[in-house]
Amino acid sequence: MAEISAAVVVKLRKMSGQGMMDCKKALEESNGNLEEAMTILRKKGLATLAKRADRETTEGKVICVASPDGKEAAMATLCCETDFVAKSDAFLVVADAMKDYLPACKAADGVENFLNTAKNGKKFSEVVTESVSKTGEKTEVGNYARLTLKDTGSIATYVHFNGKIGVMVEIETSSQAVADNEQFKLIAKDIAMHIAAINPLSLDSSGIPADVVEREKAIAADQVKNKPANIIDKIVEGKIRKFFADNCLLAQGFVKDEKIPVEKVLADAATAAGGTAKIKTFVRFAIG
Repeated sequence: MAEISAAVVVKLRKMSGQGMMDCKKALEESNGNLEEAMTILRKKGLATLAKRADRETTEGKVICVASPDGKEAAMATLCCETDFVAKSDAFLVVADAMKDYLPACKAADGVENFLNTAKNGKKFSEVVTESVSKTGEKTEVGNYARLTLKDTGSIATYVHFNGKIGVMVEIETSSQAVADNEQFKLIAKDIAMHIAAINPLSLDSSGIPADVVEREKAIAADQVKNKPANIIDKIVEGKIRKFFADNCLLAQGFVKDEKIPVEKVLADAATAAGGTAKIKTFVRFAIG
């Protein structure tokens, strides 16, 4: 076995971010070959992932990156098992790397697409594996999505201060001047914040699955089954309208003024900016 010098161990430690003992063991196993030692350390990370595959990852961070012109935005969740690891240097390095990989992935969705995104010859999946070999804890990308706006408008983004909830909102406007209006931008950001706080199920009633609506109707009917038959349908209809108002973004009372629906808040802001606007879609990710 080749003698492993302290200088080589230190070099591998700088390359990998691993502990001195792990680096020394990997070098001993590879007979001093740095490239093979790096491979050994990566395999260690993969082995840890396999061993802890059934563990829950309820901590972590939401990372969201938007293009300077507001026409593109991508968001993903980086999840781990404990808050301790979520605050560790090894985890934060991966979170920072995610900010560079997100713009590079052009897929609209799909975690595997993001994990296979490469920069400088390294896939993001390899970055995650290296982190696992340092922390000894399961780390994974939980969600990934990308929005691209081709027409006039902008994509508003918001990440909650705890880093565990993130939102992207695609808003189409009648002109780019409306989207670029500073007051309109503030309202768009507030709507993203509203989505983070209230968690709507859908943009409008058409997005609520039929089985969910039928379930709510059945619950409502059961609640008033002792009422006269001729008014049960009207009561159920009213309860469903309330369900839609509570769970559909456009109908929800705005988080900053519950008396005004989100749809009107957006419309008023667009009118003030000299045009019209409508929300095309939104994405909300939450960890835990």
